[in-house]
Amino acid sequence: MTDRDASKNRRTATMVAAAVAAMVCLSFAAVPAYRAFCQVTGFDGTTQRADGPAENVLERKITVRFDATINKDLPWTFRPEQSDQTLHVGETGLAFYSAANLTDLPISGRATFNVQPAKAGVYFKKIECFCFTEQTLKAGESASMPVTYFIDPKIAADPNLDDVSTITLSYTFFRWDDGETPDKPGS
Repeated sequence: MTDRDASKNRRTATMVAAAVAAMVCLSFAAVPAYRAFCQVTGFDGTTQRADGPAENVLERKITVRFDATINKDLPWTFRPEQSDQTLHVGETGLAFYSAANLTDLPISGRATFNVQPAKAGVYFKKIECFCFTEQTLKAGESASMPVTYFIDPKIAADPNLDDVSTITLSYTFFRWDDGETPDKPGS
């Protein structure tokens, strides 16, 4: 092997190692990047955060249905305390979900969420939500967890959402241990 061949081999090996390192870095960045993309665009029914209530309320009404599921690895019960609420677009709503730890140990959980139809996600704004942080329930403890929300009045300017009269807000609770992430981004 000549010095020229050895130099080419080193250069090729360096480029391959750099490509592998770049792919590893991108794989770690994929989940946070996808989560940020969904939160900005409302993609896949991801709801939005709001600092406060809407500035105006419209005559149009939308019914919000509430849904709750729980991952099989979390020994809790979890359900909405109301089946639905009908509000004017821009009106602030307050809904509650109840959860109970069925074990004799403290367990933490975290809820992921979305809305259906997914195209309404960008207009569904949450001011406060139990889903923003992990929730820890002591052994046998029950809790009522609130979500404060509104439908952004900008929905009225989107002709693609003229047919939307009902939005379903859905949560899935997952066990949350240190360093562990839920299965679906957007929490």
